[in-house]
Amino acid sequence: MYEQAANFAQTFGLVYFVLLFLAVLVYTLWPSNGQRFDDAANMPLRED
Repeated sequence: MYEQAANFAQTFGLVYFVLLFLAVLVYTLWPSNGQRFDDAANMPLRED
């Protein structure tokens, strides 16, 4: 019983983190987010 639960948890955890990684990757590479990330990257260089 423990081995089945451990295998299920490992498989579910792997699928969960792969889906999470893909979601973050899509979010960062989405074209409409480009300007926002460029502004954030240049923020330390601005003189207020």
